[in-house]
Amino acid sequence: MSEKLELHVNGRSVLVAVEDPDTPLLYVLRNTLELKGARFGCGLEQCGACTVLVDGEPVFACNRAVSTVVGREIVTVEGLSPGEDEHPLQQAFIAEQAGQCGYCLTGILVSASALLKNNPDPSRDEIVSALDRHLCRCGAHNRIIRAVQRAASIMREGK
Repeated sequence: MSEKLELHVNGRSVLVAVEDPDTPLLYVLRNTLELKGARFGCGLEQCGACTVLVDGEPVFACNRAVSTVVGREIVTVEGLSPGEDEHPLQQAFIAEQAGQCGYCLTGILVSASALLKNNPDPSRDEIVSALDRHLCRCGAHNRIIRAVQRAASIMREGK
């Protein structure tokens, strides 16, 4: 028998039916709500591809039971920029060509958005620390850091 849970995702309330309240949040986001930005990477909370924000904090969604986020605000990469405009992070990542395959980027974008919300002028070391939980095999780390720095500048300027 399925259980209905009310979630707050990307600024709206949604009612989801789950067979098991321990179903990973990632599965509900991708399979039920069709939000494909967060990705399944390792399934061990070690790569960061599944990262979403819960109450403004980056969390791994691959092993987090959906029942633990009822009543909390969930933001996926799709929710970073409501409307048609790209988030400054998305603009900066494109400008810096910070993505290769792009598999890890949604989790990195989400974590970087939390960093910039709390610290609008992070140092390079603070950016590295905030993104340390994310694995990227493409070797785009320097471009990713430059993109976060660029986005921080854009956001401070109010563009």
